[in-house]
Amino acid sequence: MSELVTYNVVGDVAHVVLNRPDKLNALTLDMLDYLGRCARRAAKDKSLRAVLLYGAGDSFSAGLDFGSTSKQVSRVVRTFVPQILSGNANGFQKPAWMWRSVPVPVIAVVTGHCFGGGLQIALGADFRIVAPTADFSIMEAKWGLIPDMSASASLSQLVGIDVAKKLTMTAEVFDAAYAKDIGLVTEVADDPHTAADALMEKISQRSPDSVASAKALFERTWERNSRWSFPIEQMLQMRLLRGKNSTIARVAGLTRSVPEYVQRQF
Repeated sequence: MSELVTYNVVGDVAHVVLNRPDKLNALTLDMLDYLGRCARRAAKDKSLRAVLLYGAGDSFSAGLDFGSTSKQVSRVVRTFVPQILSGNANGFQKPAWMWRSVPVPVIAVVTGHCFGGGLQIALGADFRIVAPTADFSIMEAKWGLIPDMSASASLSQLVGIDVAKKLTMTAEVFDAAYAKDIGLVTEVADDPHTAADALMEKISQRSPDSVASAKALFERTWERNSRWSFPIEQMLQMRLLRGKNSTIARVAGLTRSVPEYVQRQF
C-alpha cells in the first residue's frame, strides 16, 4: 500500500503492517489514510481468510504523531469532517472502525507500546493477541484531549463504563496482564504471532461464509435488542442455508471427511 503501511497477502492472509519502526509506528495522517485503503482492499478480496494487523519493529504504535500533524492544520480540519456514507465516521475514526466491516477475522498482534490512536486501531480488530511485555494507554488526556478514533464504541463492548472512564481520565499506562483482566485483549502469549497463526488455523477450518456471517451477526446486533437482532439472525441463516459452503460443511460432517470449501460467496 505504501512504505508507511504495507499490505501483503501471504497465502490467504493479508498482512497489514504499520511501518515506521524508527518512530515506534507513530501515526501520521498519511498512515491513517493508508489504513483505510487497506481495510477497503481487504473487504473486497473474497479469497482472504484473515487479516493480521501489527507494527514493524518493537512496538505496535505509540499513537498519533503530534509533531507531524501539527504542521498540517488544514488537513487535520478536513479529516475531522464526518462522512454520512461511512456511518458519520470521520477520517480519524474510519482507520480503526473500518476493520469491523471486513468480512474475515482481523487479528491485531501487539508488541511493545500500544498507546492512544494505536490502541484504538487495535480495538477495531476482532481479536487482540499481545506479548506479555506489551503496554497500553488511552493517552489522550496527557494532551488535554479525549480519544476520538472510535474508542467510545469499541470500549463500550469490552469494559465497564467505570473502567473506560478511569483509563481515559488518568491516561495511565498499564500492562498486558491488566489489559487481559479487564477484557481489553483476547489473549496474552509469549509468541503472539504464533498464537495468532494458531487462531487463524482454527477459524480457517470452518466455512468462510459462516465465519463472515458470524462476524456480521455480532457487528449488526451487539447493541440491539431481540426485536431487531432476531430478524438479522434469520436473514443471515437463510442465506447460509442456500449457499454452497453450508452444503459442503454438512456433507463433510455427515461423512466425517475434511471439507474443501469454495471461495467465500458473501
